[in-house]
Amino acid sequence: MKQIVKVIIPAFNEENGVGSVIAEIPNDIVSEVIVVNNASTDDTEKAAAKAGATVLREEVKGYGRACLKGIEYIKQQENKPHIVVFLDADYSDYPEEMKDLIKPIIEQDMDLVIGSRALGNKEKGAMTPQQVFGNWLATGLLKLFYNVNFTDLGPFRAIKYESLIALNMKDKTYGWTVEMQLKAAKMKMKCTEVPVNYRKRIGFSKVSGTVKGTVMAGYKIIWTIFKYL
Repeated sequence: MKQIVKVIIPAFNEENGVGSVIAEIPNDIVSEVIVVNNASTDDTEKAAAKAGATVLREEVKGYGRACLKGIEYIKQQENKPHIVVFLDADYSDYPEEMKDLIKPIIEQDMDLVIGSRALGNKEKGAMTPQQVFGNWLATGLLKLFYNVNFTDLGPFRAIKYESLIALNMKDKTYGWTVEMQLKAAKMKMKCTEVPVNYRKRIGFSKVSGTVKGTVMAGYKIIWTIFKYL
């Protein structure tokens, strides 16, 4: 499976976690780890480079912007991957579970696989009550309006490269994950979930750790769901 998987990791002020994330990515299946330094003011870039990642810079803050920067970088490469995996830099996910994440694409020809924290084991306190409620509400709306069954908007996900390009992703901030899932549903792509475990992140969450971040993320997710109806 060597040379078929590339990993994109958006990172904003994650100098304490990003190195551990990269170190635990299974290098027997991944040909390149791409960390997009999203306007960090700490040593995220230095830590990622030291751990062996390709480091890109996106100077304007935004989760989606960072992901789009990684995609544009891959699009310029001669040898395209079969699968692109998205993973956060805060060490809340278990990178070694990547092999389980990509298995449905390889064995069942799935287009998109979401790592579901709802189906896996969560360390106590790893997700805030507002995160749990937000995921429940958003996935319920996806089922209601797009007739697709998801249990999570988890950031740990794998997608065929060709399917990712076909989605023509646009969102530059908090609506990124839900945009990918609803567009895949609208385009009748083959989607599934696998259980993933989840632990308390290293450092402070810039989204769920603040009232402003939580409200803004929740608003953008709901707005995105209705935007594409």
